[in-house]
Amino acid sequence: MSLACGAECVFCVGCSRWIWKRCTYVGSYDSETWPPADPAEFEPVPRICRLILAVYEDDLAHPQFPPPGGYHLDPSCVVKRVTYEQTCGRSPPYLIYTDHHHREIVFSIRGLNLRRESDYALLLNNSLGMQMFDGGYVHHGLLRSASWLLNRESETLAEIWKRYGEEYKLVFAGHSLGSGVAALMSILVVNHGHCVGGIPRSKVRCYAVAPARSMSLNLAVKYADVIYSIVLQDDFLPRTATPLEDIFSSIFCLPCLLFWVCIRDTFIPEGRKLRDPRRLYAPGRMFHIVERKFCRCGRVPPKVRTAIPVEGRFEHIVLSCNATSDHGILWIEKESQKALDLMKEGMEAAPPATQRMERKESFAEEHKAALVRAVTLKIPHAVAPPEGPSGSAEETAASSAASPRLTRKPNWEQLLENLFDKGPSGALVLRKDIGTSS
Repeated sequence: MSLACGAECVFCVGCSRWIWKRCTYVGSYDSETWPPADPAEFEPVPRICRLILAVYEDDLAHPQFPPPGGYHLDPSCVVKRVTYEQTCGRSPPYLIYTDHHHREIVFSIRGLNLRRESDYALLLNNSLGMQMFDGGYVHHGLLRSASWLLNRESETLAEIWKRYGEEYKLVFAGHSLGSGVAALMSILVVNHGHCVGGIPRSKVRCYAVAPARSMSLNLAVKYADVIYSIVLQDDFLPRTATPLEDIFSSIFCLPCLLFWVCIRDTFIPEGRKLRDPRRLYAPGRMFHIVERKFCRCGRVPPKVRTAIPVEGRFEHIVLSCNATSDHGILWIEKESQKALDLMKEGMEAAPPATQRMERKESFAEEHKAALVRAVTLKIPHAVAPPEGPSGSAEETAASSAASPRLTRKPNWEQLLENLFDKGPSGALVLRKDIGTSS
């Protein structure tokens, strides 16, 4: 009898300890060991959020979401705006904008529209491990949407980039559902820059705001020099590996789903997660905006931390009443601008050019270390960085720039058909006899 009582007490203590740890886990714990972000690198985030919000506007001259101060979009610099009717459900609406002040060509994509069946169809066009690309797994529907967009707009992007002396950067930006499409567009352009006028890797950037988990871990680390993911505190979407189609098909009882995922993931060992090649992750370098702390009422002045994590890449669901509100693009824009202002106030003067160069080199070394770490942990399909001082990003940029340029309009969907073969189960798999430039 005493033995049974003792076992029952141990079980109760164990359950109480688990409940305490899960209920007291806050989003700031995910990045507590990360270094603070560099203001110069984080500076584009608030205005990129503004450009994503512009896709939601009916009249850009009289915005429904006026900026609180700072960046204002010039309607005369909008190259193209495309609505749901024009995309025919193949992608979310988007906007192409030429930012002459910052020398950027921005391709911004809106997030999920709960009233549009086409967005759900895009998410449902996938199954676990269905789509391989570039030695890893990606979301099939999002990749198809990305290829359709490039097939439609690559000529426009190449023409704009050549018109301004090839001094501009090509920036893809998206929120939520659009972040996954933007991330995969950037990967396609990096691997096949000759199809967009020969743009090198160093001129391509992607900002995934409240990112969807759209690619396997080896790809998320591999493209950390191109893709930047921005996460606000407790946002649920970057944290759950539950397939997107399951998340948004149960959007109206999302708290129940998140609670179940939280319980389930507790019993999955970290090593098993890392060794699963089909598990999707938020892409690239992570920027985490932290504005709440444990046992602290209200918000604190936001801080931004950044890293290229391999383990612990937002693996824990946070049981928070803010898990869904932190996903909103309006709130992310507001808090990112506040965090940037605080970072600038903390700087007595702009860092000298030599210090900026050292910072750039440290980012390159961090990326190289993350690639090595992925190989050390035996992440499926992880590739070690090439030997030599030039680094993976620079070598890839050179190879992309040296690629042959097309004399006719590229067909991105045909390119994907050439890259993929049908697997035994009917899924598309990357052909082994075709390499990529990265």
